[in-house]
Amino acid sequence: MTTLNQMVKYHRVADALDVVYSALGDSTRLGIVERLARGELTVAELRVPLQMSAPAVSKHLRVLERAGLVRRRRSGRHQICVLRERPLLEARRWIEAQTAFWSGTLDSLTDYLSEER
Repeated sequence: MTTLNQMVKYHRVADALDVVYSALGDSTRLGIVERLARGELTVAELRVPLQMSAPAVSKHLRVLERAGLVRRRRSGRHQICVLRERPLLEARRWIEAQTAFWSGTLDSLTDYLSEER
């Protein structure tokens, strides 16, 4: 039986994952995350291959910041963007847990069906 605390924790994790996956569901934002995985970049550097206006890139960055994936800081006149790995690691842990659960479930089903013959 699940407790109220387990349910609350599940919904918090589900909500966080929903925001992360939603942010990564856009190809522009996914590209930004992939580039930031190689190291920090300024907003101006991020703009170059995107061929977008500064406000358009900033909108994408705000979505990534809300998801906890990117942090911006000022260095003089420049805004430096840094990838925050924790939300990605949490998403990976969730995927691995689901993979383990379904692999075990399917293995059990295979064993059960083999015994039925």
